[in-house]
Amino acid sequence: MIKVTFPDGSAREYEKGVQLYEIARSISEGLARNVLGAVVNGETRGLQETLTENASVRFVRFEDPEGKAIFWHTSAHIMALAVQRLYPDVRFAIGPAIDDGFYYDFDTEHRFSPEDLERIEEEMKKIVAEGHLLERFEMSREEALDRFRPMGEVYKVDLIESLPEDEVISFYQLGEFIDLCRGPHLKDISKVKAIKLLSIAGAYWRGDEKNKMLQRIYGTTYEKKKDLEAHLHFLEEAKKRDHRKIGREMDLFSMHEEGPGFPFFHSKGMIIRNELESFWREKHKAAGYDEIRTPMILNESLWHRSGHWDHYKENMYFTKIDDEEYAIKPMNCPGSILIYKNRMYSYRDFPMRWAELGLVHRHELSGALHGLMRVRAFTQDDAHLFMTAGMIKEEIKGVIRLCDDIYGTFGFNYHMELSTRPENSMGEREQWDFAELQLKEALGEMGREYILNEGDGAFYGPKIDFHLADAIGRTWQCGTIQLDFQMPERFDMTYINEQGEKARPVMVHRTILGSLERFMGILIEEFAGKFPLWIAPEQVRVIPVSDRHHAFSKKVADQLLEAGFRVRHDQRSEKVGYKIRQAQMEKVPYMLVIGDKEMDEGVFAVRHFSVDEKGKNKQFEMGLPELIDKLREEVSSRAIQA
Repeated sequence: MIKVTFPDGSAREYEKGVQLYEIARSISEGLARNVLGAVVNGETRGLQETLTENASVRFVRFEDPEGKAIFWHTSAHIMALAVQRLYPDVRFAIGPAIDDGFYYDFDTEHRFSPEDLERIEEEMKKIVAEGHLLERFEMSREEALDRFRPMGEVYKVDLIESLPEDEVISFYQLGEFIDLCRGPHLKDISKVKAIKLLSIAGAYWRGDEKNKMLQRIYGTTYEKKKDLEAHLHFLEEAKKRDHRKIGREMDLFSMHEEGPGFPFFHSKGMIIRNELESFWREKHKAAGYDEIRTPMILNESLWHRSGHWDHYKENMYFTKIDDEEYAIKPMNCPGSILIYKNRMYSYRDFPMRWAELGLVHRHELSGALHGLMRVRAFTQDDAHLFMTAGMIKEEIKGVIRLCDDIYGTFGFNYHMELSTRPENSMGEREQWDFAELQLKEALGEMGREYILNEGDGAFYGPKIDFHLADAIGRTWQCGTIQLDFQMPERFDMTYINEQGEKARPVMVHRTILGSLERFMGILIEEFAGKFPLWIAPEQVRVIPVSDRHHAFSKKVADQLLEAGFRVRHDQRSEKVGYKIRQAQMEKVPYMLVIGDKEMDEGVFAVRHFSVDEKGKNKQFEMGLPELIDKLREEVSSRAIQA
């Protein structure tokens, strides 16, 4: 007999080799019908899998992240079977679950089209109706190779050959489709009620540009049709907010083949960027930070010493100067350390907080590039804090409070995730245990909840990540706090302690925005281009009704300019309705439409880009002095909404 312990602390005994499905059924038939899998001793498993030893078991539904992963991984296999039936020459690569669904990579002479997606969807529905059960079985490495080589499945063979020779390999069979796969999967595919294939893309095998380009089909599935419809509505809303589309329409930035992954900021985009930098500097100065700047290119030896050469070399760019090898920095921290080592500090100098808007370069695969969200050159809003071990918790709390202040300005809510020692870590276990305890205690003393990610820390220290939730429910990882005992050791960093002896400081790496480029992309999508007044590239547009109103409206525009606002006077010979619509499309926060009444009375018809309950732009009347006061207050308070 084996003992199974459940989340509420209760336990039951079962025969060795019992299926997880039978355990769920022993609790209740309803539970067995509704769960998709289980987390067994921290590992996600399918209901068809068996237990052979004592275990803690938590059953999961679609609402759970583990449940979604099982559901969507199985859906990828259903799609693969449908493609195999419709296009028999296809060879299969990989088909994982992803955040909002799944994909599968295919190698076939046939070029998939949107019409093909509809055919594949229909075939998937037929497969679900056939009522297959996914069956798991195992083979040795040689047996697996003997099976897949004759079939011409070169990608499966490549995967198998990369596995250890003595490893037993698992497979899943769905109808006539057999896939090399760790799982887990649904026991019963009839739960897949709502199916939608979304798009087709190219993807290099193993993400390597030297390998063949495969065809990737993305899709998503749900247990209920209404949930799929809600998700598709969400995708439509996300498409409307796409920062690449809005950035092009508002003339904020562009990307070019001559510099893939290197964004070009236009004059309007630079206004947003400069406002963000000014805001960032203001907040950091108030929080006791000093600003530094370090070089973009540093000798290769520095990166060996820091550990980046061993842990990050594949993502770095290199160059040669005076017959010596140099690296273009992917991180700012070694530069900060060199400044630190320029002199000796006392414990009385601590804590020291050095902030840097540092331009870094990282090699990303071309297929991973995505507007401002994933680039090869970006500016980190970095900071490095130096302190004694006794200061750690208070400094961590200070960073969290600064995050609260900055994120709150934009209306973002967030959750935190604490990541602990990874397998490829540097340093002694005792240091890691102490560092992790400091982060946990700082969060506990502030009463903050967090998600624990075991083994997901940086190679030099544990970290706290900040995940921001946007207007349509997506989350973005922006800020991070990384506690580091390793760099001070590697660089022999010291200070004079209270006993007059040399001691080792503690170093904290942190960002809040993450990168200016990515944060700008997030803001574009968060506000759908309708920026708060203080960062809007153009704040007011003055629109004369006809030629005879030009002189007066120019005086109004000049007064607004003198008051410090970003203003455009639209004196084009176009109809006033056209000019109003264009200002709306360009998402200008305020419009002043000036005609005879405005000239005679000095009271202006002001339009704001927000809408009322009828879906029309909000309008009000106001004299110019009152309007200037209103705009000044809105800018100075950094109000999110007017």
